Amino acid sequence: MTKARLLRLSVVLVSVFMILLIIVYWDNVGTAHFYLHTSFSRPHSPEAIPGITAGGDWEALPEVDEFLAKLLSSSLKQNSSTSRKTEQLLVQGSSKPVVSNLEENVRGYDWSTHNARNSLDQEKLQLERQRTLREFCANSSFAFPTKERSFDDIPNYELNHLIVDDRHGIIYCYVPKVACTNWKRVMIVLSESLLDQGVPYRNPLDIPREHVHNTSTHLTFNKFWRRYGKFSRHLMKIKLKKYTKFLFVRDPFVRLISAFRSKFELENEEFYRRFAIPMLKLYSNHTNLPTSVSEAFGAGLKVSFSDFIQYLLDPRTEKMAPFNEHWRQVYRLCHPCQIDYDFIGKLETLDEDAAYLLQLLKVDRLLRFPPSYRNRTASSWEDDWFAKIPLAWRQQLYKLYEADFVLFGYPKPENLLKD
Repeated sequence: MTKARLLRLSVVLVSVFMILLIIVYWDNVGTAHFYLHTSFSRPHSPEAIPGITAGGDWEALPEVDEFLAKLLSSSLKQNSSTSRKTEQLLVQGSSKPVVSNLEENVRGYDWSTHNARNSLDQEKLQLERQRTLREFCANSSFAFPTKERSFDDIPNYELNHLIVDDRHGIIYCYVPKVACTNWKRVMIVLSESLLDQGVPYRNPLDIPREHVHNTSTHLTFNKFWRRYGKFSRHLMKIKLKKYTKFLFVRDPFVRLISAFRSKFELENEEFYRRFAIPMLKLYSNHTNLPTSVSEAFGAGLKVSFSDFIQYLLDPRTEKMAPFNEHWRQVYRLCHPCQIDYDFIGKLETLDEDAAYLLQLLKVDRLLRFPPSYRNRTASSWEDDWFAKIPLAWRQQLYKLYEADFVLFGYPKPENLLKD
């Protein structure tokens, strides 16, 4: 009898020790914060809007994933009370923060309200956007570079645009020139990854731009290897299955105009030295250029939109280095055929899309999405900007960005591609 009791006691102690060992180990690699409380937790079918149904369907996960997910989800009850306290704290934040950044003061914000009755039928809109993306990713007759790669084939450095918020189970792929500054601000507030005098930021617009774009502020997929070692890809896949994944896109040609305006029409020392000087030398035959952007602007030396287009089309550009993120194609930044996004927003419908997304994420009580710029680059400007660009260049440029047009449902700009 005594031996049987000792045996049972030994089994219990060994089991408890193993569980504690696993918990401590995963806590050391940062996975104790791997919260799975997201409304998009159930695998979805093409016939349903992903994420509308909440629940914990573990059947689609392999055994190892299932074990990790169940183990880690046990922390939800403990975290729920903390989340509620955080929500109460954040909701007290000011509804209209003071804008201190120079660029944002110059541009100004549109604080006008939007009539809810005029909002789009977001549920059907999301279904259509996702269906378009999936159909063209599956269409073997529509080809573009990197389309056939698997997720495992994507190098870590190409995953640096995927920002993770473990507190709410969200993954955001940021696309420069598509409201990414403000979406990064939202991610900082939600993840509480940045403090102001020891307190997490409560309002997105309170966060200075220099902190928003500091890469150390965000947990991105390309940092997983340093944090999780050999488990990095495994954890990426678990989070991609269980977290809500979203991105925002924009008409590709309008995005190029916006990038040009931002980086070459305003004084930007970094972009002047890295890009403007080579462009002025190669395409405008300038020599002995000033070393600073202020001197160049003072002398009237600026990159033209034509110079910029030539640079994009020049085959030497990609051979020297991949496109800068501000004009790199979205399919290269966010890998939409390898990652099954739950929500696809567009800058053209930013206000409606942002409000709907925050609702679906169940964080709309915590914050509001920052308002739009009043003078946002408009699609109606395309004709004027491309008027002096030769037809052959426009056609080549479309081929360069065709995948972004097609995958995200933007119509082919026929008026720019024909005489």
